[in-house]
Amino acid sequence: MADSTTAAPAPLREALSRHPFFSDLTPARLDRLAACARLRDIGAGEMLFHQGGDADRFFVLTRGTVCVENRTDGRPSVLQTLHEGDVLGWSWLTPPFRWAFDARAAAPGQVVEVAVAPLRLAFAADGAFGYAVVSRFAGVMGQRLRAAHMLMLERGAG
Repeated sequence: MADSTTAAPAPLREALSRHPFFSDLTPARLDRLAACARLRDIGAGEMLFHQGGDADRFFVLTRGTVCVENRTDGRPSVLQTLHEGDVLGWSWLTPPFRWAFDARAAAPGQVVEVAVAPLRLAFAADGAFGYAVVSRFAGVMGQRLRAAHMLMLERGAG
């Protein structure tokens, strides 16, 4: 992760500034976010997190495809497929801070991985920054819950 006292590396800052989720943050807030983050290449089949694991980060998809999965009868069942422009992982926002599902890269790609421990410290220093980020995740949570509800209806009807 970048040192919070220095400017973010150009590729990382650019990836965040171009991403629809964060594109309207001020340059100072983008730097604060980038100070908690790193660019990471992901390979097809790579697990980003496992259900029940410590939800200590979230991911900004800049390239590739990730499947959110639930294990039933020992086999993964895809709940949702996420693509470039999506954000993955909101379990860090709510206790007990454990992943609710698995996430697997379906194709090679790239993510911005954001560590939430330093991000929470940044929120404490700048409450408006914290509100700006958390309110974005509230929208994601609502959208994902609606998608899960629709999936349950479809599977129940079949």
